This record gives sequence, C-alpha cells and structure tokens, in this order.
Amino acid sequence: MTYQEKKSIGAILIFGSYSLYMYTRFPGGGLESETFRYWGSFVLILTLISIVAHIIISIIFNIFFRITTREKEPTFADELDKLIDLKANRNSFFVFIVGFLLAMGSLVIYQPSQVMFIILITSGFISDVTGSITKLYHYRRGV
Repeated sequence: MTYQEKKSIGAILIFGSYSLYMYTRFPGGGLESETFRYWGSFVLILTLISIVAHIIISIIFNIFFRITTREKEPTFADELDKLIDLKANRNSFFVFIVGFLLAMGSLVIYQPSQVMFIILITSGFISDVTGSITKLYHYRRGV
C-alpha cells in the first residue's frame, strides 16, 4: 500500500468505535427533547472527536511510516493526487446530498425525527467512507 492508501483508512475506525460507545447511551423511550439532545450531542461530539482523532492518527501514522520506511512524508501533491482528491470529494458530496434529501424526505412522510438524524449521520459516515474508497480505488487502478 502506498502512503496515500494507508492514510485514508482512519475514518472507518473513528466512526465505528464512537458509534459503539454512543450506542449504549441511547435513550430508550424517553421524551422527544431527550432524543434531540442525544442526537445533538452525538453530532457535536463526533465532530470534535473526529477532528482530534484525525490529527492524532496522522501524527502517529507519520511517525510509524518514518520509522518503518525511513522515508519522509510526501510534502507535495502532484496533478494525479489533486485529481484523485477532486474525484473523491465529488463522490463524497454526492452521497451526502442524496442522504440529506432522504433525511428531509423522511420528515415529509411523517417518520419520527430519530429517523432523520440516523439518516443524516449514516449518510455523513457513508460519504466519508465513499471518499476514502474512491481514493483507494484510484490510487490502485489509476484515473
């Protein structure tokens, strides 16, 4: 695996471990306000944890990469890297927009508000994974 391929795997680990942790804290059948509070805290804490975890994983990965290969992290992105990033962002945004529209559609057909939050969070995760998979695919197969 190349440096870029190894670097794009962290999102799955972060989201999966945080979701397992928060699953135990899900309010059973409480008030609607408790549910909104739960989902609001879920999204805010996930955002903060994701940012911090990405930074820590990047630092640890760079140290590990440097020790094992005795090479420095690539400090530049050539045209291929930029093109792959653009394609990954395009696919990621498309998946999130579809998820957003599905979440809003769930409100239109009178689904509980929890369904909207679950769809939004899931589409955010799937869009991040889609971007990572797109990068892995294009680094392996080419553009």
